[in-house]
Amino acid sequence: MDAKLLDILVCPICKGPLVYAKPKQELICKPDRLAFPVKDGIPVMIEDDARKVPPEEEAAVMFMIVGALPFTTISATSTVVHALAVV
Repeated sequence: MDAKLLDILVCPICKGPLVYAKPKQELICKPDRLAFPVKDGIPVMIEDDARKVPPEEEAAVMFMIVGALPFTTISATSTVVHALAVV
């Protein structure tokens, strides 16, 4: 995914930050528990196309993002932070 595009994206519902889950190709809004798909490198930011992240999956999704995988956090202030979790 293009870093410049990630820099400007926010959740279309709450305007909050998104977390890019590269392995699943999804942009996740933690407060709304929605996962927006990324198809062929293009984010689909339509609420009806978003997958609801059930509470029991939320911890697993966050572990997948934080646990030993590169991740990108996108904030409403257009700051992109790249990080690699330390195992």
